[in-house]
Amino acid sequence: MQKNLTRRTLMKSAAAAGLATAFTGRAFAANEPLGITLVVPSPIGDVGWGHALAAGLDPIKSAYGDKVKVTVIENIAEGPDADRIMNKTVADGNHFLIAGSFGYQNGALQIARRNPKVTVLHASGFQVAPNFSPFAAKYFQGTYLLGMAAAAVSKTGKLGSVSAFAIPELITSINAFTLGAQAVKPDIEVSVVWVNSWFDPAKEQEAAKALISQGCDVIFSNAQDTPSVISACEEAGVHAFNLNSSMKKYAPKTYLGCVSTDWSPFFKASVDAHFAGAFKGANAFLGVADKVVEVVDWSPAIPADTMAKIKEIEAKIASGGFSPFTGPIAKADGSEGAASGATLSDAQIVAMDWHVKGVKTPLPK
Repeated sequence: MQKNLTRRTLMKSAAAAGLATAFTGRAFAANEPLGITLVVPSPIGDVGWGHALAAGLDPIKSAYGDKVKVTVIENIAEGPDADRIMNKTVADGNHFLIAGSFGYQNGALQIARRNPKVTVLHASGFQVAPNFSPFAAKYFQGTYLLGMAAAAVSKTGKLGSVSAFAIPELITSINAFTLGAQAVKPDIEVSVVWVNSWFDPAKEQEAAKALISQGCDVIFSNAQDTPSVISACEEAGVHAFNLNSSMKKYAPKTYLGCVSTDWSPFFKASVDAHFAGAFKGANAFLGVADKVVEVVDWSPAIPADTMAKIKEIEAKIASGGFSPFTGPIAKADGSEGAASGATLSDAQIVAMDWHVKGVKTPLPK
C-alpha cells in the first residue's frame, strides 16, 4: 500500500495535531503494518532524485505486502516545515522514516534520538546514531566514466555542469567527471553553474543555455529533479547526461547516458533489519559494487575504442581495482589533492570541499 501526500495536506494535519502531539508519539500495535514514510524536497515525477527514492521502495512493498504501509510526502522544503512534518508522521505511528534531503539532517536526527524504536535513514548526510543511518551514492564512479565519454564526443574541449548545491556529494561528482574527461583529453575544461535549488526548471534551463553559449558542448545535469537541462541540450544539439534516473526520452538524439541509482538493495536490507530488531546505524556510502550505482543508456555516438576503455575501467571500479580519486590529483588552486599512487579514502571523499584542476568555476563561499 502506498499513499502520496503533498505539503499542503501534511501542514494542515501537522498544525491540527500541534507540536506537543508531534513530540510524544503514540503506542504502536504489534499487529499493525510497519509505517514507512519517505519525505522528499521536490515533487515526485517520472524522473529525478525523488522518483529514484520512491522506486527504491517498490521491492519492499512486493516482499512484505500488507505488513508495510508506505507513504511518500513530496515537495517539502528543508527547514521548519520538514521538521514538523517528519515529527507528525512519527507521532502518527510510522516507525520507519526516510529523510530524503541533505537539509533534513538535524530535524531527522533529533527524531531518532527521541524515538529509539524508530529507524531513520537520511540522504547525503554524515551524522550517525544507533537508529540513524546516513546514505549516499558514489556517483563519482559513474561520472568518471561519463567524463571519458564526454571528452570523446566534445569538439570544443569545453564541458559544463548545471549543479544544485555545493555539497560534497555533488562536488565529487563534478571532480570525477573532470578527471574522467582529462583521462581522454588532458586539456579539457569544465565550467559550473550552481543554481542553489533541487527543483527550479526555469533557472536550470537558463543555466544550461548560459553554458552552451560559452562553448560547452556536453552538459552534466548534476542533481536536477526535472529534465529541464536535458531538454535544453536536446534543443541546442549538445550532449547531456544526468544522475538518478534515465531522462533519455527527453533527449532521444543527444543523450549521453545516466548515472542511475537503485536504492532498493539498501532500503530492503534496512527494513529487513528493522523487522528483525537488528538495525544498527552506520554510514552507507554505496556504489557500483553494491549494485546501487550503474551507468545506463550509453549513447551510440561514443566512439567504439573509447567505449571499450570505459567498460574496462567500469569493471575495475566494480572489482575495487580502480578509484577515480587515485593520484596524482591537483586541486584547482594548484595544491596537491592526492599524491601519485595514493587513493583518497571514503572519509576524504565525503568531506571534499575543493575542485580538481580543470574546473574553472570557483566554489561558492
